[in-house]
Amino acid sequence: MSDRAPFDTPASTTLAPSTLAARIDGAAQALEAQVIAWRRDLHQHPELGNREFRTAGIVAEHLRRLGFDEVRTGVAHTGVVGLLKGGLPGPVVALRADMDGLPVTEEVDVPFASKAKATWNGETVGVMHACGHDCHVAILMGVAEILAGLRGELRGSVKFIFQPAEEMPPEGEEGGARLMIEEGALSHPVPQAIFGLHVTSRLALGQLGYRPGPTMASSDKLKITVHGKQTHGAAPWLGVDPIVTAAQVVLGLQTVVSRNMDITKEPAVVTIGAIRGGVRENIIPDSVEMRGTIRSFDEGMRDDIHERVTTLAEAISRGSRAGCTVCITKNYPVTVNDPALTEQMVPTLRRVAGDGLKLVDKVTGAEDFSFFQRIVPGLFFFIGVTPPDVDPAKAYSNHSPRFYADERAFLLGLRALAHVACDYLESRS
Repeated sequence: MSDRAPFDTPASTTLAPSTLAARIDGAAQALEAQVIAWRRDLHQHPELGNREFRTAGIVAEHLRRLGFDEVRTGVAHTGVVGLLKGGLPGPVVALRADMDGLPVTEEVDVPFASKAKATWNGETVGVMHACGHDCHVAILMGVAEILAGLRGELRGSVKFIFQPAEEMPPEGEEGGARLMIEEGALSHPVPQAIFGLHVTSRLALGQLGYRPGPTMASSDKLKITVHGKQTHGAAPWLGVDPIVTAAQVVLGLQTVVSRNMDITKEPAVVTIGAIRGGVRENIIPDSVEMRGTIRSFDEGMRDDIHERVTTLAEAISRGSRAGCTVCITKNYPVTVNDPALTEQMVPTLRRVAGDGLKLVDKVTGAEDFSFFQRIVPGLFFFIGVTPPDVDPAKAYSNHSPRFYADERAFLLGLRALAHVACDYLESRS
């Protein structure tokens, strides 16, 4: 797989609005209530990764009803890819929305709150759109309807990608953006650019956030198992204590970033989020397992962190006469907004958001939109959904059971995606 496609994306600071700009805004305003209704239905019926059967069915039916030229289903299990060919010649642009919910039990008091349950990795869990993917799907369905209504004057084609399993597929399964690419989501035809958005409680209603270059972190799964020798808790010298050793490993890992990484270049995070070991207070167990996550914004630093985490954990364990197994699984690469494409589209985002346009800080969360960006130039931006009377710094974050999205934000999302698509197509025609 090539890291980047050979497309020349010229920068521009004077990008003019498309000839369809006024009609886009009128259509978006007219569709706002319908987008909210779609979102509420999807929110009430969330589905986990690779199980988005109902959601995918709604999306596919909608695209067919709009007269899309092609509608592919079952891409990467439940993904939907639709192609809308404009009436005028031009390039191809892609728009993407993710569809899956999270294994989270909802605690938000709204009439359309999720009561859904499902099985996730062998456990029965509540299911909630705690990251706003229901908003993304509804917005992109709205953009599909807007552009389908303008197709006679649309310069080029728009590929709509509705993606499953952004929050990772179940253990033992493949899925998400990487599998969609493998199954041809970016082929026949190949887009020259791809755009996506994400709702966030870190921004207030009316704000649109963007950043050129590295924007969201890579994400890697870390599992460390310390192997000791079980013995009675009253006689620790007769065994090898993996609990004490694991504690030393956790403390040692805090130096990987703070004492080994050049944080003037890029930030990084190493977090242990779970420790499991032992069944009784007076038995020193045979082993302890630690699970964590690694985040970084530079691929070279990413590899260096992996090497240092492994070396440190093994060395500390060896010093305690314990064994150690380190397993690091690369999940998502860094989400990198193409600098030239971002510069080209900033005037569009500014026209849409006005004073609400914000240059945001790096986000240590991760996104598998990054896989699409490794194939074609991409721009991923953020829409604020925190109500005006709530401080975004104190709002419940994405992935919280109390995550709340102010639906008045959807109009900005509709307009932003439709305008960047049309402005890009006309600028490249």
